[in-house]
Amino acid sequence: MKLIKNKISVLLSTYNDESTIQESIQSILNQTYDNFELLINIDGSSDSTNKKISEFSDKRIIVFNSEKNRGLTKSLNFLTEHSTGEYIARQDADDASIENRFEYQINEFKSNKKLDFVTSRAVVKNSNYLIPKYRHLLPHRFAINFFNPFIHGTLMIKKLSFETIGRYDENFKYAQDYKLFKDALHKGCKFKTISKPLYILNTTNNISSKHKDEQKYYSDCVKQNKIPMLKN
Repeated sequence: MKLIKNKISVLLSTYNDESTIQESIQSILNQTYDNFELLINIDGSSDSTNKKISEFSDKRIIVFNSEKNRGLTKSLNFLTEHSTGEYIARQDADDASIENRFEYQINEFKSNKKLDFVTSRAVVKNSNYLIPKYRHLLPHRFAINFFNPFIHGTLMIKKLSFETIGRYDENFKYAQDYKLFKDALHKGCKFKTISKPLYILNTTNNISSKHKDEQKYYSDCVKQNKIPMLKN
């Protein structure tokens, strides 16, 4: 599939997010940079997520429905296969993007042609707390061996770089972002983390908090360079 120059393909997978999905989508539609497509996979939802999404009529929204829940990792790779943008951006269904997020990130790519991906800091939803607070000041290529110094939802990456990395590793049902970032840095990818918060991150009742034990197991596998033994 031929990539469209300067276009962003936003990947959003949703599973039973009826209470947050509209706010999340609206934050993308409100972007000051408007050359994008929003690819949404409704991943086997059993609530009114589908209905909430159907209330939007913007032609940039492309919706897919999975009868069965395939999980975030496989869902994101599936959406990538249907993307046409030069860049891929992430958005979680319970988070929101600041309205000039894409504009900031695209400008970074234009300023430095060698960049493979751009992330940013975030503000925790319903608070003034910035994350990472200090960890973003550490050398990322060192820190990646001990924790994930990036916020997944803020990611914008060149699609060609994403493909070179090998997409999301489908052995990782959780911590797929940590694995992706570690693979990216080990392959020598160039990056920039914008210190300005461009994302509103939900930390309550999200995937990480609901599946703490699984998240820790898969994160430990990333740190130890091990293939997970748990079945997806």
